[in-house]
Amino acid sequence: MGAHRDSFGTLDFLRNLPLFRDLDLCQLEAVAAAATERRVPAGAVVFRRGDPCDGFYMVVIGRVKLALLATAGAEKVVEILGPGQSFGEAVMFIDRPYNLYAETLADSLLLHISRQAVLQALADNAGFARRMLNELSQRQCRLVADIEAYTLKSATERVIAYLLTALDDEPSSGQTADVMLAASKSVLASRLNITREHFSRILHDLSQAGLIRVSGRNIHILDRAGMLQREARP
Repeated sequence: MGAHRDSFGTLDFLRNLPLFRDLDLCQLEAVAAAATERRVPAGAVVFRRGDPCDGFYMVVIGRVKLALLATAGAEKVVEILGPGQSFGEAVMFIDRPYNLYAETLADSLLLHISRQAVLQALADNAGFARRMLNELSQRQCRLVADIEAYTLKSATERVIAYLLTALDDEPSSGQTADVMLAASKSVLASRLNITREHFSRILHDLSQAGLIRVSGRNIHILDRAGMLQREARP
């Protein structure tokens, strides 16, 4: 894993993220100076469960999965992150090692921001502290929503909800649209708490029903309204 300093414009990248918008220029420069650029190839482990946490990561380019790994090698994907998203904050604040492992799903450019720089920015800027709390709160809400889906929704409902959430929300998109799966079917199946075979079978059933058309990792939504009706069916 390569580590470099600001070869792509760390300051400008951070400045354009909602999380850092309340920082003034001096504060933002201090955070940028404490950020380390890491270029990570696809399939590389960013950190393992139990590794010490001395900061958090921002995804600049690429995708990263956060997962739990069983002793037998099976994994449960907890989250899939893309550009502009962050990970590792929670354990950083309680001074504990990482409780998940992180692996790149594509060639990625990550920023590692040191714990000390974050703590200093929080002490200096209440707006930044509120935005960080908001980010952590949203993550907790997503976790509760996941638990609700796993326990109260069928596998088909979970797949449909994933596809609809991935759609472009522009009103002009109409009833048809394309969704590019963010990861392999096995990774997404783990994220949705089903097997890969079950995930493929659900896509097949939706295709047979005339709701979608599958072409590799591209899913063409043929009938958005029909998908919504199928998701809402008791």
